[in-house]
Amino acid sequence: MKIDNSIAAIVTGGASGLGRASAEALAKAGAKVAIFDISDEQGEAVAKEIGGTYCNVNIMDEDSVLAGFEKARAANGQERIVVHCAMVAGGGKTVGFDKTTGGYKRADTAGFAKSMEGIATASYRVASIAALGMANAEPVNDDGERGSIILTSSAASQDGQVGQVAYGGGKGAVNSMVLPMARDLMDLGIRVNAILPGTFATPPMLRVKDHAPAVFEGLGKAVPFPKRLGNPEEFASLVLEIARNTYINAQLIRIDGAIRMPPK
Repeated sequence: MKIDNSIAAIVTGGASGLGRASAEALAKAGAKVAIFDISDEQGEAVAKEIGGTYCNVNIMDEDSVLAGFEKARAANGQERIVVHCAMVAGGGKTVGFDKTTGGYKRADTAGFAKSMEGIATASYRVASIAALGMANAEPVNDDGERGSIILTSSAASQDGQVGQVAYGGGKGAVNSMVLPMARDLMDLGIRVNAILPGTFATPPMLRVKDHAPAVFEGLGKAVPFPKRLGNPEEFASLVLEIARNTYINAQLIRIDGAIRMPPK
């Protein structure tokens, strides 16, 4: 797909981190970008900076997401690229020691379900709404391509660490969604891929740097090469390549400096 000012894009979680870098890269390439987020001040600022549109969207709420798509399409037209970075997730060991009681406790089912909703269900929600809109649009090239959906998984989907059963499980569900969804949409010319980032210098990691610099330094040293955390711009570069390269379809692409996560 050629990215220019005829192409509209939506980036969830676009107010910060990987989403912000993706929104900035797509706008720089010429696309008309809408940002979905719940951080209004940051989202408005980023949208203004890139000449885009901000939509307050809660990915956990169907009506909120539908309203966001409606606003984005009214501003920019039918989206042809969707980059889904937003998520809601929790943590906790399946069974762990409780210092308060001196016994063991399990991570509750409700917390696990919320993580699955905030990762796997939200990914399906965003992707399927986008796909329906793309299906009713004209192709953008001679291949008959109508759109590109890029989901964000994680290296933890394959190397889940201690306490990541909900997070790793949710991201693993995203991985398992990619091939059947790409096959569902193949006759419509809509591609589906997922990026599996390793440890990136996103706002949560930068807070670690501020409060525990030794821990942050250790995270970088754990990466085989280059020995540092990933830059969000490197994630965004991969987003652009996936969007542009029509032959990339149904792929799970790790971008992690060759790291393989240890148990903890």
